[in-house]
Amino acid sequence: MLKEFKNFIMTGNVIDLAVAVILAGAVKAVVTGFVSNIMMPIIGIFTGGVSFADMKYVLSEAVAEVKDGDVIVTAAKPENAIMYGQWIDSIISLIIVGFVLFMIVKAYNKTKKKEEEKPAAPPAPSKEEVLLGEIRDLLKNK
Repeated sequence: MLKEFKNFIMTGNVIDLAVAVILAGAVKAVVTGFVSNIMMPIIGIFTGGVSFADMKYVLSEAVAEVKDGDVIVTAAKPENAIMYGQWIDSIISLIIVGFVLFMIVKAYNKTKKKEEEKPAAPPAPSKEEVLLGEIRDLLKNK
């Protein structure tokens, strides 16, 4: 069973999948940086300077520590908010990645069509055709 597992893990498909997952993690960082640092400021110009990353719906405000002399009356409580602006950033990232993948697949399919359009080499003549050709050549020489 261990040997079968080792054979399964060492097949090309599993290794290709592992490489793809690792590369996807690296590409995610690049795309996130591109969207957040390059695309969103440009989109912000068209939306009147709005930064999507800062958009949120506050469910409950943050509470700072309230002291009465040296005694803490209320403990600090963080803000509770729905960060829908970051979700918009994620959607824009998805659209950009989807478009780039579409262009890559389209270019790949174009190269495959060129390979398919090449005419196939004519099939080799059968034994009978070769024999008939030899007979023809012998008759011509007489």
